[in-house]
Amino acid sequence: KYNKFYKEGTYVCRGCQNPLFKSETKYDSGSGWPSYYTCIEGNVEEIQDNSHGMNRVEVVCNRCKGHLGHVFTDGPQPTGLRYCINSVSLSFEGKE
Repeated sequence: KYNKFYKEGTYVCRGCQNPLFKSETKYDSGSGWPSYYTCIEGNVEEIQDNSHGMNRVEVVCNRCKGHLGHVFTDGPQPTGLRYCINSVSLSFEGKE
């Protein structure tokens, strides 16, 4: 739903409405998933994920602990991060 979506505003947790990502940090990573180079500080928690024979870092909402996706170190500057997020875990609040 949000992969090719570029309105101004804030992406929030679908479960608890916790603000997670600002629209200005979104970019097209070519992965087919909504991607962001940074999150809203303190609102996303990182957890080591070694499932499915892979070594990844899962990201969850810091408030309700809902699964959001994963973060990788192959993103653009200034952070070098790619938060690869599942659209079903997000809602969007447009900028007024």
